[in-house]
Amino acid sequence: MGGKTLTRVDLCEAVYQKVGLSRTESADLVEMVLDTICDEIVKGESVKLSSFGSFHVRDKKERIGRNPKTGEEVPITPRRVMVFKASNVLKHSVLDGNRKQS
Repeated sequence: MGGKTLTRVDLCEAVYQKVGLSRTESADLVEMVLDTICDEIVKGESVKLSSFGSFHVRDKKERIGRNPKTGEEVPITPRRVMVFKASNVLKHSVLDGNRKQS
């Protein structure tokens, strides 16, 4: 399953190549978009990116878990988790092995 990891630098370079902004402006744009997404998620808001997917924050209640090694029951504290749900467009693109060109 190895492969290249997409980084912020890669995103900035893609914006630079496709949109034609300077590298500095491209980096600033990518940072602004990622910061906005992060800020909304931290506030507990959902973020939906059309044709890509949605990020949601979910509150999980306290529950009893089990240590698989010892079998001992252990309380799992309540927490907030971020969940990503891929859009149907993205799911179909992954299944087909290609994506719609824009």
